[in-house]
Amino acid sequence: MRPPPPSLLDHVELRPQAPFGLLVEARTGDARLDELPAKLLLDKAREHRLLLLRGFVPFADARQLTAFGEYLGDVPIWSFGPILELVEHEHPADGVFGNNWLPFHWDGMFLDRIPEFQVFQCIYAPGDGQGGRTVFSDTTLVLADLPADSRSVWEATEVVYTVAKKAHYGGLVRSPLVVPHPDRSFPTLRYHEPVPAEMAYPNPVTLRYEGIRPDEVPRVEQTVREALYHPRHAYTHDWHTGDVVIADNYTLLHARESYTRHCNRHLRRVHVMGDPPLTNPALPRP
Repeated sequence: MRPPPPSLLDHVELRPQAPFGLLVEARTGDARLDELPAKLLLDKAREHRLLLLRGFVPFADARQLTAFGEYLGDVPIWSFGPILELVEHEHPADGVFGNNWLPFHWDGMFLDRIPEFQVFQCIYAPGDGQGGRTVFSDTTLVLADLPADSRSVWEATEVVYTVAKKAHYGGLVRSPLVVPHPDRSFPTLRYHEPVPAEMAYPNPVTLRYEGIRPDEVPRVEQTVREALYHPRHAYTHDWHTGDVVIADNYTLLHARESYTRHCNRHLRRVHVMGDPPLTNPALPRP
């Protein structure tokens, strides 16, 4: 890792996280995130997969978070606008808005374009022991550790995902399990973890496997799950109020732990597109 410019080191402290990620912590309470060069932030996010930005002047509202996203790049406007308010709904129509466990997935999988980055701001963190941590898994680390026999099966696997549109996404998409990074060509995983059949879960995504035998499916699901959650590959983020996280959506998958009902957990999320924007390759083509 090249050292940042001295002027940057005067204002922040950098600490690599395990097994990936970089903590960028402000040395003073008046440091602003838009004082850090946008290109440097994005380059570091691509290098480390995840940036945890802590101790900076917080964004006062959703508009300021949107402006920070626009400082980094092109912010898409989805059906709900640029900002998704990640809060518990009393009667959630979709798992995103419940306090339930949320399976590993990538953002934009049912949309026209895939964002390169997620930018999360923690408005209110759950208390100790209340859950709600976000789990990020670096799929390049998963694949680097994968035995050759499993690799050949994974590379033959395609998955068709279907979900009812009860929130801001829905439909049908088809993706190989192993896909090349859209800009840098190294292999990554694209996967939406299945919801156990016995779990009460609002609007689960259903999976249909192709390219492998039916008797191979349970083993693929087991090995993928074990690899994604393995401590060598997964970083589990314990949110602090005020945290900002920039995550590489092309390379990482992310999940969420369940959390205590009515604990007021509140994150905001804005997407930043790649340059050029990535058209979703998993959507059906006419």
